[in-house]
Amino acid sequence: CQRIEESSKTTPRIPKTLQAQLRDYQEEGFEWMSKVTAWGAGVCLADDMGLGKTLQTITLLLEQSKEGASLVIAPASVVPNWRNELKRFSPTLNVIVLNQSDDRSKAIKDAQSGDVVIATYALLNTQQEELTKREWNVVCLDEAHTIKNANTKMSKAAMLLQARRKVILTGTPIQNHLAELWNLFQFINPGLLGSAEQFKRKFIQPIAGNNDKERQSQLRRLISPFLLRRTKSEVIEELPTKNDIYIPVELSSDEMTMYEVRRRQVEAAVLADKSLNVSTLSEITRLRQMACSCSLVDSNWKIPSSKLLTFLDLAEGLNDSGNRALVFSQFTSYLDEVRRAMEKAKLPFLYLDGSTPMTKREQLVKDFQTGKCPFFLISLKAGGLGLNLTGANYVIHLDPWWNPAIEQQATDRAYRIGQEQDVTVYHLISQHTIEEKILRLHKTKRNLADSLLEGADMAHVITQEEMLNLLKEN
Repeated sequence: CQRIEESSKTTPRIPKTLQAQLRDYQEEGFEWMSKVTAWGAGVCLADDMGLGKTLQTITLLLEQSKEGASLVIAPASVVPNWRNELKRFSPTLNVIVLNQSDDRSKAIKDAQSGDVVIATYALLNTQQEELTKREWNVVCLDEAHTIKNANTKMSKAAMLLQARRKVILTGTPIQNHLAELWNLFQFINPGLLGSAEQFKRKFIQPIAGNNDKERQSQLRRLISPFLLRRTKSEVIEELPTKNDIYIPVELSSDEMTMYEVRRRQVEAAVLADKSLNVSTLSEITRLRQMACSCSLVDSNWKIPSSKLLTFLDLAEGLNDSGNRALVFSQFTSYLDEVRRAMEKAKLPFLYLDGSTPMTKREQLVKDFQTGKCPFFLISLKAGGLGLNLTGANYVIHLDPWWNPAIEQQATDRAYRIGQEQDVTVYHLISQHTIEEKILRLHKTKRNLADSLLEGADMAHVITQEEMLNLLKEN
C-alpha cells in the first residue's frame, strides 16, 4: 500500500536522454508500465505486433537505469534487434549481450546501475544459477509466450528470476488455451489467478466448457489492471491497409490419389488410438506436407507439385511488376524445393532458417531492406519474430500453421510501423486437404484470444473428435 501511495504522487517522465520521439500511445504505454510496476506489480504489454513494444520498454529501462541493473530475456533471433535498438535510442545505457561475453558469470555478477544485460532463453537454462541468484531492477521477458508451458525447464527457470519490476512483452498472450495465460501471470504477479488447479476449476472449465460469460468477465476484471493491449487499427490511422487473399490450389489427380490413400490410413489410426500419440501426430504432419508436395513424403516423386507451380506463377508476376515479397513455410524441406525451382526460373532470393547464424541474419535483413533482392524465403518458426522487413509489400504463406497467431507474427514482419505501402498477404491453400480444415480451426484459435482481449466468445482446446473432423473426407 505504501508503494502505491508513493507512486501515485509522482508522474513518470520520459528521460531526456531518450533518442526517440514517442507516439502518444507509446508514451501512455511507458507511463502505465512505470506506474504499475512502481506499485510492486508486474505488467504484460500485449500491444499488437509492430507497435513498438521494444521502444516503450527501452524508455522504462532508461527511466529506471539509476536504480540497478536490468535484464532482458529474448529469443535468439530478437537479441540483435534489442542490442541495436538500445544503442540507437538509449546510448547512455551500457548494453551487455551475454551470448557474446567471454565470462558470462562475471558479466552477470558485475552488472550494475546503467547496465542492461541481454540473454537468450537458452542461456536462461544454462546460466540459471547466476541469473536467478541476484536481484535485478527490471526483468523483461520478450516474446513471453515462450514460457507459456508451466512444465518446461525454461518456464521453471524464469519463475526463479528476482526483480523489483517485472515486464512481459507478447502480441499473443493466449495462443492456444487459457492455461497459458495463467503461467504468464504467475510470472508477473504470482498468486493473482490462484494455483493452476484453482484456475482450471474456476475459469478454464466454466469458460472453455460452458462458455460462462460471468466467469469470463470476472477473469477480464482480474487481469485488466496488469495487461495493456492496443491494436494497429486503434492507434495508427496512417498505417497502410493489409489485404488477405486466399488462393485455392487444385491438386492433380495423381497428387490427390496419393493424398487420399494416406488420409484414410491416418483416419483409421486416429480412430484406433484415442490418445493421439506421437506416431499418429507425425502422420498428420506428413499429410500436411503432402498438401505442399508429395515429394516431401515420397522421395521417388519427381513431378513438381501443383502448389509449387502456383507459387512460381505468382512470384514471376510479382517480380515482373517490381514488387518484393516475404515467403514463409513451416517446412524447410519444402523451402528447399522452392529454392531449387526459383534458381531454375532465375528468380533471385535470400534465404533464412533456424540454422542461419545471428550475424548472417542481420546482413540478410539489411540486404533485403536495401532492395538487393525481391524475395526473402523464411522458415516460419525461425523468422516469424524480431525481424523488421518493411521493404516487402507482399507476404506469401505457402502453408497454414495450426495457430493463426504464428502466421500473424510472420506477416507483421512487413506490416508494422515504418511500412509505407499497402501490404497484400497471399495464403496458398490446397483444396480438399487438411489445409482447408486448418483454416476453420484458425477461427477457433482467434476467438480464444479475442474473448479476453476484445470480448468475443470463448473457444476451447482441440479434441480427438475435432482431430477426426480434420481428417474426414470433404
